[in-house]
Amino acid sequence: MPNFSIVDTHLHIWNLDRLSYPWLDNVPMLNRSYLIDEYRQACGMVEVAKMVFLQAEVDKSQFHQEADWVTEVAQEDDRIKGIVAWAPLEKGDGAQEDLAKLASNPLVKGIRRIIEFEEDQEFCLQPDFVRGVRSLAEHGLTFDICINHTQMTNTLKLVQQCPEVSFVMDHHAKPNVKDHVLDPWREQMKEFASMPNTFCKLSGLVTEADFENWTIDDLRPYTDHVVECFGFDRLFFGGDWPVAAQATKYPRWVSTLDSMLKGCSEDELRKVYVRNAEAFYRV
Repeated sequence: MPNFSIVDTHLHIWNLDRLSYPWLDNVPMLNRSYLIDEYRQACGMVEVAKMVFLQAEVDKSQFHQEADWVTEVAQEDDRIKGIVAWAPLEKGDGAQEDLAKLASNPLVKGIRRIIEFEEDQEFCLQPDFVRGVRSLAEHGLTFDICINHTQMTNTLKLVQQCPEVSFVMDHHAKPNVKDHVLDPWREQMKEFASMPNTFCKLSGLVTEADFENWTIDDLRPYTDHVVECFGFDRLFFGGDWPVAAQATKYPRWVSTLDSMLKGCSEDELRKVYVRNAEAFYRV
């Protein structure tokens, strides 16, 4: 375990008494409220100094309410230093009013509009969507990319069109860990990392593996590769609780990542667990 307090850049919480999350109907284990008190308990011995909340696919009509609710929770637990909200970026210029309202909340640091769930493989290349993503820079907002490994080709084209936006790839672009598939993911992640405005979040690997039987050796090739591609200045930690709880307890994920980073210097570890996240999300 790290011998210092860390920043968790990927916290999900939801309150089903307040908001609606239709996708949970298909995930029985997650289909209940997950609140900040339970997160505190789930962390166990891991000391978390700061958290960034990631939008959790609330009903699209309630995305402003989700950001408002998390802002309330942050008054109860001031370790919540940032919010990555949902916004209808596919509306292009029509999203500006929503982005301005979100950006007026000092806790809102970025936007995530999940690409993975779109049936249209070219969704992220629609001109209005590209325009919406580009405009994030005007509002001082970052973009969290959430895709799976089959969507890398078009995602690369999107990022190439938005050089002024800071991007972070969630969950290593969700490679096929369960079947130990590395290519073409490796070359595509290398191409993604070649762009200086890109970062990678060390998160979510366990839910791409065999939930019940994964080992550190299943995960290691993917972590080793992103370390090689991004170096220690463009990587940071994410817990992905409670989604990752389908495959691991929170301390086990931190301990596993710590083991995969064994041999790194104290300075490198502090970059991954603290400083890079603070700089990217401005927390």
